[in-house]
Amino acid sequence: MKIVVASGKGGTGKTTVATNLAWLASQHGLATAYLDCDTEAPNGHLFLRPVIEARHEVARMIPQVDAALCTRCGQCGELCQFSAIVCLGQKVLTFPELCHGCGGCQLVCPTHAITETPRAIGVVETGRCGALQFVQGRLHVGEAASPPVIQAVKQAAPRAELLIYDAPPGTACPMIEAVRGSDFVLLVTEPTPFGLHDLRLAMAVVKSMKIDCGVVVNRALSGIREARQLCQQARIPILGEIPDVLAIAEAYSEGKLAIEAVPGIRRTFAKLLLELTTAVRSEGLPETVRRSLNHVIHPSTEPMARPGQTADDRPTPVCYLALRAAGPKAKGV
Repeated sequence: MKIVVASGKGGTGKTTVATNLAWLASQHGLATAYLDCDTEAPNGHLFLRPVIEARHEVARMIPQVDAALCTRCGQCGELCQFSAIVCLGQKVLTFPELCHGCGGCQLVCPTHAITETPRAIGVVETGRCGALQFVQGRLHVGEAASPPVIQAVKQAAPRAELLIYDAPPGTACPMIEAVRGSDFVLLVTEPTPFGLHDLRLAMAVVKSMKIDCGVVVNRALSGIREARQLCQQARIPILGEIPDVLAIAEAYSEGKLAIEAVPGIRRTFAKLLLELTTAVRSEGLPETVRRSLNHVIHPSTEPMARPGQTADDRPTPVCYLALRAAGPKAKGV
């Protein structure tokens, strides 16, 4: 199950949603991997604190011109739509930062004066944080094209029941590359004029790619009516609403997961995870995972049995209010 968490703009809480969902799923028995595709500014590691076990460079093939063979015909420059290679008089100039690695210049060169050489543009790191598998890509400073690094992150995806991709913000090529090939896109928005405007753009992009999507509204307080109306008009479900609570922002500023630091938020994300997996229309969650999440949403007075524990092994429930009312007589209980 491949789920991409995306947004039309930055700062909506996309990484908050992606990291908390991934961590929650892994803690409740679902084999999960978190993949940070926001390669220009990856920050999922700040909250998950993974142990990095391996890293490898991502390279892009760029042209190299043999001046002895080159006739300065200019066909390479005419072909390149990004001006990564140009013929100026008796010189051929290359601009590696602009090259998209298509190899077209090499193909059209009549004297075979152009060869390709690899140039490192980023790195992919893999590791673990507890039961959760972790992958992130990082674009080198000064590089302009992140899609090749995003592709490398997706290729490094481990085997897992649930893959959660943290997409780059916006609706340009990096976001499209992260969304391509997914089963479902969860769009994170905030109920502000800017947030809803960019949500419309994101909805249009995802619909054009013929991928199902849903919405989660972060900081759901003022303006939530407009968000609901927009989603109703677009026939896109709102799968969850995260309350506008200062404690969530405080946990974020300290690099803490909201479900671990803010009381009651684990229940919000458990409901979101169940709604999300239902919306994907796949085989769904394993029954043990579903029961575990339902226990978070609807906690019973009877504690859940630990793995291997029978009902007879569970501790006898104690009413502490009754003990307190009984006073000193109850000390021996």
